[in-house]
Amino acid sequence: MYESNCYKYYIRKEFHQKNTMAERNTNTWLDTPDPQVFIKNSAKFNDLMMMYRCTVREVRTKLEVLNDEFSLEYKRNPISFIKTRIKKPESIYKKLKKLGYEFTAENIQNQLNDVAGIRVVCAFIDDIYTIADLITRQDDITVIQVKDYIKNPKPNGYRSYHMIVEIPVFFSKGKTPMRAEIQIRTNGMDFWATLEHQLRYKQNIEEMDGYEDVSNELLNCARTVIDMDNEMQRIKNKIGQFHDI
Repeated sequence: MYESNCYKYYIRKEFHQKNTMAERNTNTWLDTPDPQVFIKNSAKFNDLMMMYRCTVREVRTKLEVLNDEFSLEYKRNPISFIKTRIKKPESIYKKLKKLGYEFTAENIQNQLNDVAGIRVVCAFIDDIYTIADLITRQDDITVIQVKDYIKNPKPNGYRSYHMIVEIPVFFSKGKTPMRAEIQIRTNGMDFWATLEHQLRYKQNIEEMDGYEDVSNELLNCARTVIDMDNEMQRIKNKIGQFHDI
């Protein structure tokens, strides 16, 4: 009980500057724990977040090395850019609660696969599968799960290639297997997903008049993006008959 309360208190400290309504809603499940328990468990949480930051750096470095090697061999970079993030404490808490778990360091590490996130954005669709294959062939990376939302898009039009991977990360006390989610997509897919997220996840947007029309318009935009990606891939393949690209 103390451990759970400690982590809840930690979240309040992290997010106390949010608007008054959000803080008032949050306070319904927060209690101030025993100070010694708080110190002990907040240190454990901070250590775990440090481990996830190291995991992100480890995966990013591997991807950058693969991109550099590909550039030398094929004279182009399959990766346009890489973004990384660590889930915020509030998001971690909400996801564990939704899954029915207490907010503890052990549950974070054992039950969540996407605390560490890496987004890889590529130029062409075939680059996505090239990068995924290169990741899979790394002998120190274990692929736990793959979800191909390019071949099987979500109903809202979302397209991306998701991989849950486990990688050994070396610390002063030895190596620890850490999990991360890698999302691989084209520039077009990333553009659509980013704007769709901003538009769809406004407060109470589903209650607005015409929401269904907005959803259909976003879906049509997603179809336009995939048509563009497919056309650019076709042009690349056509040029590739004469030049290695």
